[in-house]
Amino acid sequence: MTEKQKTSRAATDVGGTFTDLVYFETNPVNGKQVVRAVKSNTIPKNIEQGVMNVLKKGCVDISQLETMTHGTTVVINALTERKGAKTALLTTRGFRDTLEIGRGNRPDYLNFNYQKPAAFIPRHLRFEITERINHQGQITSKLKIEELDDLVCALKNGSIDSIAICLLNAYANPVHEEILVKEIKQRCADISIVASHQITREWREYERTSTTALAAFVKPMAYQYLTNLERSMANNKFTGQFYVMQSNCGVSSIAASKETPITIVESGPSSGFLGAAELSQLLGEKNVLALDVGGTTAKCSLIKDGKVTITSDYYIERSKLSAGYPILVPVVDLVEIGNGGGSIAKVDLFGKLSVGPESAGANPGPVAYGKGGTDITTTDANLALGRINPDYFCDGEIVADMQSVTTKLTELGQKLKLSAIEIARGVIRIANNNMENALKLISVNRGFDPRDFTMIAFGGGGAVHAAELAMEMGIKKVIIPANAAVFSAWGMMLSDVRRDFMLTKIQTWHDANQSDINLQLKQLLSEAESYFSEESINFENCNLEMFIKLRYQNQEHSLEIPLNVLSVNSKVIAQVTQNFHENYLREYTYQLENEIEMVGYHLVVKADTGKIDWVKSELKNTSLGNAIKGKRDVDFGLHGNLKSTIYDGDKLTAGVSLSGPAIIEQAGTTTVVFPNQKVHLDGYSNIHIALN
Repeated sequence: MTEKQKTSRAATDVGGTFTDLVYFETNPVNGKQVVRAVKSNTIPKNIEQGVMNVLKKGCVDISQLETMTHGTTVVINALTERKGAKTALLTTRGFRDTLEIGRGNRPDYLNFNYQKPAAFIPRHLRFEITERINHQGQITSKLKIEELDDLVCALKNGSIDSIAICLLNAYANPVHEEILVKEIKQRCADISIVASHQITREWREYERTSTTALAAFVKPMAYQYLTNLERSMANNKFTGQFYVMQSNCGVSSIAASKETPITIVESGPSSGFLGAAELSQLLGEKNVLALDVGGTTAKCSLIKDGKVTITSDYYIERSKLSAGYPILVPVVDLVEIGNGGGSIAKVDLFGKLSVGPESAGANPGPVAYGKGGTDITTTDANLALGRINPDYFCDGEIVADMQSVTTKLTELGQKLKLSAIEIARGVIRIANNNMENALKLISVNRGFDPRDFTMIAFGGGGAVHAAELAMEMGIKKVIIPANAAVFSAWGMMLSDVRRDFMLTKIQTWHDANQSDINLQLKQLLSEAESYFSEESINFENCNLEMFIKLRYQNQEHSLEIPLNVLSVNSKVIAQVTQNFHENYLREYTYQLENEIEMVGYHLVVKADTGKIDWVKSELKNTSLGNAIKGKRDVDFGLHGNLKSTIYDGDKLTAGVSLSGPAIIEQAGTTTVVFPNQKVHLDGYSNIHIALN
C-alpha cells in the first residue's frame, strides 16, 4: 500500500479452509476507493492469529482502520466438534429431561432402532428448581431460591464452566430467570451464564432449551476467542468500530456478540447471501438462487424480490439419518451440504463412488497441494479435467502436483475398473448432483421454479460449477460477482447493524383483537428502542420492518407475513389475511377454511453503518487480445474435450463479450464457460453468462 492510500474499512471471513480479507483503500487526493482482496490459510487452533496473518499479508495498517467487520466459523465448528465448555442446565422442576425427550420426529423412519442424537448436557448436570409460570406469563408457583445450593456447590468445586437457564414459559415472563441470573452471579462471579430470555422470546420448550444449552456450551470459548481477537487488534493500535457478522445478515458490536455468540453460528454464509441480495437489487435481478461453494461446504439460499429470507427454524447436524439439534435464533434460510473444493471422493461400502461430506481441509488439503494429501478431492478432479489451471493453482502460489493427482485418480479408478479421467468426470458429476439437490431443496421444495430465477455463484468454487449446474436446472442466466472468491467478506461491507425481536403471542387474527395487537406492537417497539439506546444508536434513524406469524387454527407451524406498518386496523388485517392465504397456497398447494391464528411477532430493526457504494465503470468496446492467455484442452464432460480459450479475468474490462468454450482465470477463482454460452462483463465487473 502506498503512503497516499488509506485503508478505512476491512472485513475478514474465517472459513474452514481459508481466511478471506476485503478492504478498501481511499485515495485522499481524489477520494476514489479501490477494493483489495487477500486470502490466506485458516489456522484451526489459533484462528485469531490467522486473521492477523491475512491483515499482514494485505499490508493493512490496522491503526488507520475506521471499521473492522469479522465473520467466523468458530461457533459452528465448536458445536460440530463438541469442543465447548462443561455445561449445566437449570430448569423448572419436572422438566429435567426436556433435552432427552426432544421431538418424536424420526427422519430415518424405516429404522426402528433409530437413536436420538445425544443431549449436549448429560443428565447428571441437569438441575431442577421449584417455580412455575403459565403460558400467559402469570406466576402460579413462587421461585424457591434456596434450592440453588446444590448447583452452586457444583459450580464452586469447578466441575461446571457454564450454565444454561431455561425455565418453563420464560418467553412469556422472564422474571424468574432474571432473579436466578442475578443470584448465581452474586455467588459465583466468574461463571458463564446464558438465560433463555436473553436469546429468544419464542415458544416451544424443547427448541428453547436446546438453543440455551448450545449457547451456554459455546459461550466461554467464543467469548475468549473474540476477546483475544479484540486484544490483538488493540495491540496493533486499532481504535475504530469493531463489528461481528451475525447469522441474520446484520452485524452487531463485538461486546454484544461475546454475550450471545450463538447468534453468529452462521455468520459467514449470511454475509455472502446478503451481498447476493444487494447485488440482485443493483442489477435488477430480483429473484435469485445464490450459491456459495467454498473449500469444505456448498451453501445455497433463495432470494425473492431482492430480499434474503430469515428463519428461526434452524438446525445443526440434521440429515436424513438424524433429527439434529434446533437453534431458535434468526438465521438466513439456507441449505448446506458437505461438498466443496476439498470434499473427498471415495468408494463406499456398496462399491459406489461418493463425494463428501468429509473434507481434506487446508492441511493436508487436496492431493494437488503436495502436502501429503492422499485422497482425491473435487479440486483435484477439476485440475485433471483442465478446468482449473495447474500452472495458476491458488493464484500461482502452489505448484500443482499433477503427477500425484494422476496416480491417486488411477488408484481410485482401479477399484471401479475405470480410467483416471473417467473417475475425474464422475467426481464432478456427483459433486454437481449433490449441489443441484441442495438448490432444489431451497427452491422446488418451497414451491418455486428455478427456471424463473437467476443464479449468483460465488466462493472459491462457485464459478467453476455454476454454468453446468444452471444447464442441468434450466436456469437461463448465471452471474459471477466481482471478487467472487471473497464475496462473503465483501457482503460484510454491505451489512447494517441488525437486531431481530421475536415474541410468541397466541390469539385469533381478526378485528376484535386490534387493541391487544397494537398494545403488543408498542411494547415490542419499546424493547427495541431500549436495546439500541444501550448500543448508543439513535433509534429514530433506524429502519423498521414488522412481520406477523400466522397459521390456520389447529395446525402446528406458521408462515411469516410482512405487516409493513407498526399498528393495525381492519384494512391491514384484511390485507395480511389475503397475503397469508396466497403464501400458504404457494408453499403447500392448498388452502383451508379454518380461522387464522396469530402465533407471534417479528420486528427487524436496522441501523446504517455507513456502507460502501458500488462503483460503476464506463462500458468500453475493448479488444480481448490483451486478456487472452492462450488455449488448452478442457474436458467438459458430456460436451467432450475441447480446445478452449483461456482469459485473464483481471484484464477483462467492463463491456467486453466472449463465447465458450472458455476459462476465465481470476485471483481466487476460475469461471468455466461451456460451449455456445455467451459472456459479458457489466459496469461493475460482474461476469454474466447467458445459457441457451
